[in-house]
Amino acid sequence: MNHEELCARYLSALNEGSLESVLSLFASKATIVSPLYGNMEAENFYKELLADTNRSVTRLLNIFLPSGGAPSVALHFHYTWTLKSGKIVQFECVDVFELTADKQKFSKLTIIYDTAPIRADFEESHSAGY
Repeated sequence: MNHEELCARYLSALNEGSLESVLSLFASKATIVSPLYGNMEAENFYKELLADTNRSVTRLLNIFLPSGGAPSVALHFHYTWTLKSGKIVQFECVDVFELTADKQKFSKLTIIYDTAPIRADFEESHSAGY
């Protein structure tokens, strides 16, 4: 599987809201660094994210491939996130993935976006336990 296929599967799994499909793309003990959720193992992060989500719609803008060094890939996409409260938030983000040595799975994900415009809506929905 090449970088583009791996990335397409990731966005598709997010859009489907499928925990099993998302986790199948990550190595065991993979880690996530998220501006809203902090640092977590992938399984815990996606369980929490999907519990906070009614719907995800992603629109790919760019894929950035490595120029050398460790195997990696970055996705730049527009994210329309419907929170459990029903509130819809939209933003652009960049997900930077480190890949396993065989380049078939993700070993780490660092998520980059400005949380200021969405933080209040997220915290309200998250703390209300929708």
